[in-house]
Amino acid sequence: MEQEKLLKLVAKAKEGDEEAKTIIFEENSPLIKSLVKRFLHKGIEYDDLYQIGTIGLLKAINNFDEKFNVKFSTYVVPMVIGEIKRFMRDDGAIKVSRTIKTYNLKIKKYIEEFNKENFRKPTPVEIAKHFDIDEAEVMFIMDSAIMPISIYTPFEDDSKSLLLIDRINQDNSYDDMLDTLLLKETLKSLDKRDKKIILLRFFRDKTQSEIAKVLGVSQVQVSRLENKVLEKIREKLLTM
Repeated sequence: MEQEKLLKLVAKAKEGDEEAKTIIFEENSPLIKSLVKRFLHKGIEYDDLYQIGTIGLLKAINNFDEKFNVKFSTYVVPMVIGEIKRFMRDDGAIKVSRTIKTYNLKIKKYIEEFNKENFRKPTPVEIAKHFDIDEAEVMFIMDSAIMPISIYTPFEDDSKSLLLIDRINQDNSYDDMLDTLLLKETLKSLDKRDKKIILLRFFRDKTQSEIAKVLGVSQVQVSRLENKVLEKIREKLLTM
């Protein structure tokens, strides 16, 4: 369907036009089905995943704005995947107890405070000692809040297309394309300094000391900034 025609339908659907909404759902059903396939064999039925995906599509319709300057289908992808991930994390087959969730929030807060004071993250041993629990329990609690993510994506700099880790494997181009859309949206939210740190660190193989000279700051500050931007990327992806 032509983008102009689709945008008109989205506008009507946002105003409550059920016919327009139905057409959009029919047009995007194949896309939802392809996205759902990524989450099969995780203890949730296909039909349930599809219904959750349609909720993501509905949110995409309600939140989409032409000013985003992206195709509607491009905007739909992270919305659908985000909705499925949220369900799996909060209400899905893998349940996490309230106690573990509470502990995880406390540990996260402690890590942030420790990092501010010591310019590094605490080790699992230090975390375990602070909370008076076993190191293995610390690892279990922290892992319980992590969803697997891929960090393959184009990273533009001076009109050149780079990758955060490596070139996309063409044999798996479709799955990687979906991961690319997610992380690309995340990278757009970074400011110029954060993008520069990522570029120099992961594409130019610069040390923190070398980056410090480029930015005119100390190596300690670069280390702290690097940790913050990587955490920012991770948290943004986990909420998508």
